[in-house]
This record gives sequence, structure tokens and C-alpha cells, in this order.
Amino acid sequence: MFLLATPTPSPTPTGSFDPASVVNGISKACESDTIFFCQGVRDFLPGGVWAPIVASIITIVLILLIAIVVRNLTHRLITRIVNRAASSASITGRLRKSHATDGIDVLLHERRKQRAETMGSVLRHIASIVIIGTAVLTVLDRLTIPIAPLLTSVGILGVAIGFGAQELVKDFIAGMFMLMEDQYGVGDVIDAGAAIGTVEAVTLRVTRLRDADGRVWYVRNGTITRVGNESQGWSRAYIDVPVAYDADVPAVRDLLKRVSEELWNDPGYRESVIVEEPAVFGIEQISDTSVVFRVSAKTLPSMQAEVARELRMRVKAALDGAGIALVA
Repeated sequence: MFLLATPTPSPTPTGSFDPASVVNGISKACESDTIFFCQGVRDFLPGGVWAPIVASIITIVLILLIAIVVRNLTHRLITRIVNRAASSASITGRLRKSHATDGIDVLLHERRKQRAETMGSVLRHIASIVIIGTAVLTVLDRLTIPIAPLLTSVGILGVAIGFGAQELVKDFIAGMFMLMEDQYGVGDVIDAGAAIGTVEAVTLRVTRLRDADGRVWYVRNGTITRVGNESQGWSRAYIDVPVAYDADVPAVRDLLKRVSEELWNDPGYRESVIVEEPAVFGIEQISDTSVVFRVSAKTLPSMQAEVARELRMRVKAALDGAGIALVA
């Protein structure tokens, strides 16, 4: 008598998708689940295999809905913080008493607004990646899909991108620290090493400058190793006044002091363009043919050129009136 051999089921190839194993995994996960959906759906659909599947679908939908709600709430919170930071007070103290600082207020407001919006955009993107990524991993885990290989692949891809885009990452990190530390902003005159000019635009990757000749420079933030800002907080205007070696030094000094006091007492400049009374430093240089005096004035940002021109005109008029000649 011959016995018929019972056919054995062929094993499922490793790495292939097996719906039955997924269903069994979902059922086991539902049995050990502490969420009430499984028990409630099982009572509603007694004796069926659909109970754990329906419960898992409801759980996945809830996970995605919660992720979307949390993402929207986080974005609203970040936007509110950005708007509050952008609309904060810009100039305080005695400078606010003058109407001539309105232009400076607008410039500082735009600068603060741009910085806050850039940081807000970065924070919103980071929040979206973290929240949505966590929700996706939770859903995959709920479907009993192994996420360890996925995380390993993402890690390897991140390392490869990091090696291939080192300069880009360096630019972004430098741009973020530049914005957080408020090293410079739109309208500032800076020396970035590669170029000197007025800042026209600032992003996380590049800074756009326009120099005195009208050329536009695009400087990557990662290449800026030092920045000289000529417009942050306040600026300083100064002029050198060379007179003959045999000139009456006390008389010239008194004349320059009188010019400085007149400029300080001018309502068109005091506390609206000049923030401190101009000072005469005395003899700055001396040679066998000339004596050089220096007059200095602290001004609002980017106003040093205007004040220096006004000082030169007033000093020349005063020297001409006193009969004191300038020398080379």
C-alpha cells in the first residue's frame, strides 16, 4: 500500500510581503493593546477577524489626526511668537522722542521682522518633520512593519548627504547663528572680508551686498569668518583739520569747540542725527609743516557721512572767518 505524501506549504521568501502575517501581527497587537478600540470593536463584531483590523484602522486615523492637530497648533504658536518678536519696541529712551527717528524705526522693524520670519520658517519646518515623522513611524509600527531597516537606511542616507553637502550645511548653520546673534541686517554697512557694502538681503545660505560702485556681491554665510558692522547701534563721524605749524593752537581748538557746540545746539541734528555732543580730540598729528586736529561726533547708524559733511562745511566757514588757512 502506498501512502500519499502530504504536500508541505512552501515557505514565504524572506523579504516578501505576506498579508497573512500582517493580519496576524495586527491581531496580536490588538490583543495586547491597552486602547479601548480593540475591545469595543471586538464586541461590535464578535467572532470575526475584522475586529482588530478595523480597530487598527481607527487607531491609525486617530494618530494622523492628532499629528495634524499638533502640527497646526505648533505652527500657530511659532507664528504668534514670531509676530510678537517682529512688533516689539525698536528704539527706546531719548531717541524715541524725536520724529526724525521714524526712518530708523522702520529700518529696524523690517530687520527684526525679516530675522523673526526666517527663524520662524526654520522652526516650522523642523516641527513639521519631527511631528509627521513620528506619526509615520508610529503608524508603521502599528501595522507591524519593521522600522529598524528603514531607520538604518535613513541614517546611512543622512550620512551620505552630510558628506556630500558639507558646504551647504555649513552655510545654513552659520546663517542661523548669524540671525540669532543679530550680527547684521538689511541696511547695515558691513565688511564681510570678501566684499564691503550695504546689506540688501539676508538668507540662511547667502548674504547679498552692494558695494560703493554698485556691484552686487553674493557671499555664502559659511565663508564669512569675521564681520565688521559699521551701522549697528551707532556710528562715528570724524574729520581731520590740518592747520599751519605756527598757528595759534589754543585759538584753533577754541574755534573747533565753538563749531561743535553750534552743531550740537542745532535742533535739526541734536538727538535726531547726533546722539552725543561732538568732541575735539586736540592735536591728532604733528609734522614740520602742519598740525592736525580731529573732531568726532557719535551719530545714529549710517548717518556718519552726513554729519561729517556738515562738520566740514561749518569748520571751513569758521576758519575762513578767523583768517586761519588750511595746509596740505
